[in-house]
Amino acid sequence: MNLDHLIESNRVWARQQIALNPSFFDELRNQHAPKYLWIGCSDARVPATQIVDMAPGEMFVHRNVANQVIHTDINCLSVIQFGIEQLGIKDVIICGHYGCGGIRGAMANKPLGLIDNWLRHVRDTISKYSSEIDSIDDPQLKEDRICELNVVEQVQNICHTTILQDAWARGVDLTVHGWIYGLDNGHIKDLNVTVTSPADINAVYRMYKHLP
Repeated sequence: MNLDHLIESNRVWARQQIALNPSFFDELRNQHAPKYLWIGCSDARVPATQIVDMAPGEMFVHRNVANQVIHTDINCLSVIQFGIEQLGIKDVIICGHYGCGGIRGAMANKPLGLIDNWLRHVRDTISKYSSEIDSIDDPQLKEDRICELNVVEQVQNICHTTILQDAWARGVDLTVHGWIYGLDNGHIKDLNVTVTSPADINAVYRMYKHLP
């Protein structure tokens, strides 16, 4: 398939940016100082900067299927480390979304291929919270709650990493936020699972025992 129409759309967009701000690309090229790290889903319907009305360069972004933070995922961990240690980011946002295809895939009892290895982590979450999940009769509410619990687990997962714990040990003022996005109304919901220090995580995962 010929993708010339996308290249032409790019040219139109570039001209529009210059019309609005003649120094737009000079500023973008010479400065990369985002204040936020966004870890979200790869879903094309959840464009990170657009849904919080931010311009290019204002947010450092990592996306994968079902917004996972896995302790063996070097790609994700590298983004986290670069964001915190090189860019000086102080706020990390884990943002899931309702209607997530990855969550639905994990809920389904059928093989999906290679992705099953990735979604195993979501299934671990479903298993962990099985009592709560099984008590929900409405299928849509059940799916929505799993989407939320998945975010809760990823907030904890990122806080268990050596990267965040090393940052806290150095005295970095670092906060992790857990959000979820609604495809039906475009609204972000704060799940109130904010973590600001090792004191907010289970003691078994704290690597610096002297920290509160």
